[in-house]
Amino acid sequence: MYDCSVIGGGIVGLSVAMSVLRRQPGLKLILLEKEDKLALHQTGRNSGVIHSGIYYKPGSFKARFACEGNRTMTEFCQQYDIPYKICGKVIVATCQKEVPALENLYRRGQENGLKIVRLSSEEVREFEPHVQCIGGIRVPSAGIVSYRAVCSKLAELIQNQGGQIQTGVRVESIRHQNGVHIIETSRGTFKAKFLINCAGLHSDRAARLAGLNPEARIIPFRGEYYELIPQKRCLVNALIYPVPNPDFPFLGVHFTRMIDGSVHAGPNAVLAFKREGYSKTDANARDLFEILAYSGFWKLVRRHFDEGIKEMWRSTFKRAFVRSLQKLIPDIKSDDLVPSEAGVRAQAVMPTGKLADEFIISRGQMAVHVCNAPSPAATASLEIGRYIVDQVPELRSATVVGPAAYPTLSALAE
Repeated sequence: MYDCSVIGGGIVGLSVAMSVLRRQPGLKLILLEKEDKLALHQTGRNSGVIHSGIYYKPGSFKARFACEGNRTMTEFCQQYDIPYKICGKVIVATCQKEVPALENLYRRGQENGLKIVRLSSEEVREFEPHVQCIGGIRVPSAGIVSYRAVCSKLAELIQNQGGQIQTGVRVESIRHQNGVHIIETSRGTFKAKFLINCAGLHSDRAARLAGLNPEARIIPFRGEYYELIPQKRCLVNALIYPVPNPDFPFLGVHFTRMIDGSVHAGPNAVLAFKREGYSKTDANARDLFEILAYSGFWKLVRRHFDEGIKEMWRSTFKRAFVRSLQKLIPDIKSDDLVPSEAGVRAQAVMPTGKLADEFIISRGQMAVHVCNAPSPAATASLEIGRYIVDQVPELRSATVVGPAAYPTLSALAE
């Protein structure tokens, strides 16, 4: 019998588990991960950016988590000698029609308390000499790190504090009986008094297994990347982003110098036919049926049809992808780019077709479900763990016992 079970071995699940054990030393905790290794999906396949919080609505959870997460993630890396770099980034307008959105972004960054700088085109080129633009914003606090390295340290800390981590364990059913969660898995039965669902791409399914009916449904979107050949890495010093389309939920293709020195370009955003579908040919009948049978998906398609077609076009034709990159760096040529590892984003979609843009963290019966953890979840992971422990009385008490309470912890998707 465990006091607490965490489902999901990505950076959010690991951060939550560490926060629980730090708050309650000696607690019997087990983390269950269906893959043979930790952080194989969203955590291990993202761009490794330590976000600043400039994009997010002031006062929102994303803004608060990102700004604080930037600080705590940096401190964590310093404390445990994890390689990272606060390299800063530039967000640039490449045409006159993008200038109003750039100004709005600048004001938003100021409202979020960031020390940002408005740049002319000449000043942008002092940081990124190969960028073509008419102006930009410098965000000094943005950085890069390997989140897989962060997860390795988190796993070590969890185990040093007495927590157990079981990999290769797929959760198949969950029932709550006599105050205990009985978790049936591919490797036997586990019992826990409290349950925390951090299952990422499968978070809505895990919530339903535990008796919660989340309003949002996870729709997988594949983000495809290219990588600059070594001879052309000199074209990018740090992080280069376009002004995002305010009517589209993704940031647009951008350049990221990774912590290992490589430079990635992307991602686009196209529907994946499998929740872990990293190639164009990956498909799963169950996953695809759930997508096509969900009315919220078709409302989403109607809402963003034009942008969706553009993303599919870039996915199909490399030259279209290259043209998007040339808006930022005209010197980029098709031969400078080779395909790189893709990622899949767990996008929560409401029945209305609206993308759930905020964190959704809900209460169940002696349980917490992280049903939506969008970017900047990796940056904010330590803050998410702290928030969950702070908000749930059962995790602050000496033992995980007592009457169950079922209010919504955070109903943040509007």
